[in-house]
Amino acid sequence: MSNTTNSTTGNPTNSATNGVTSNAMSSAMSSAMSNVTSSTTSSTTSGTTSGTNAVEERIAFIGLGHMGGPMAMNLAKAGYAVTAFDVSPAALERAGQAGVMAAPSAAAAVEGATVVISMLPASQHVEALYLGEGGLLSHLAAGALVIDCSTIAPASAQRVSLAAETRGIAMLDAPVSGGTAGAAAGTLTFIVGGEAQALERARPVLGAMGKNVFHMGGAGAGQVAKLCNNMALGVIMAVTGEALALGVSHGLDPQALSAMMAVSTGRSWATEVCNPWPGVKPEAPASRGYAGGFGNDLMLKDLGLAVEAALQVGAAVPLGELARNLYALNSRAGRGRLDFSSVQQLVAGDGGPLG
Repeated sequence: MSNTTNSTTGNPTNSATNGVTSNAMSSAMSSAMSNVTSSTTSSTTSGTTSGTNAVEERIAFIGLGHMGGPMAMNLAKAGYAVTAFDVSPAALERAGQAGVMAAPSAAAAVEGATVVISMLPASQHVEALYLGEGGLLSHLAAGALVIDCSTIAPASAQRVSLAAETRGIAMLDAPVSGGTAGAAAGTLTFIVGGEAQALERARPVLGAMGKNVFHMGGAGAGQVAKLCNNMALGVIMAVTGEALALGVSHGLDPQALSAMMAVSTGRSWATEVCNPWPGVKPEAPASRGYAGGFGNDLMLKDLGLAVEAALQVGAAVPLGELARNLYALNSRAGRGRLDFSSVQQLVAGDGGPLG
């Protein structure tokens, strides 16, 4: 997960119109989810497809932010020929030190590529990159494979996938979980939507960047699953911060309270890894002024996408909507670029650790 992402392409970022009705979205998602079986839902990525020298794939990587940069570097370290583009010269320079070749534009990066990977901030960036006259799909040969690792609206993923299919290009939506630490260590989890055959081809590439793959169904299904995960994460982080603030207001030591919760029924990633109270976990963003990690405004974006996805199928997500409002208030309080665990400051009020 990335706090800031220097990964736009320089293309216009006006979002395309939705163009997906709630009935169509519901039908597409139902069809996608019906394809998920217990034998394909989860697997490690250490294997390679039989009869294929995976390193022969030529990879173009678009977007070298806090997540994309380490991912591209790990591909180069694994022996792949990687050519990348990012609007940030500094990001290109960092990647170049790990053997990633720099291109002057996204179109130049994909010349001769057999696999294109993108990691961009939002739906409008992904659609602007791939669709329309001059979009990357028009520069790719039939038989290429596109893997979009951005977290975007499921409907956007479906639009790009359909456009790719009409050109004979396979596409996977493959948002990730594991954060910047997982990106650097090559231990990300990929949450994938798309055809099984395309995923089998992609497994060696994904294995150079991550540890696990979950195939959730057809196009857009990976995005739906990622939004479900992040909605739960946003709610859990906010309520963990609220619980810690309550305990401290009664004179409890936040470290002792967190240690108890971490081995009790209130345990979660928020108590054990990314604890929102400063000083409890030295390696957590909260202990370094909430710097780095997964930005509050990115969590706000994902919760907004989750609420939109719920509206498209008539689902009720009252806690998700409440969490979205909390992170919106946290952003308005000036903490939009800080790690999302800074919501601790909002729910703690005057009794907060910085108050």
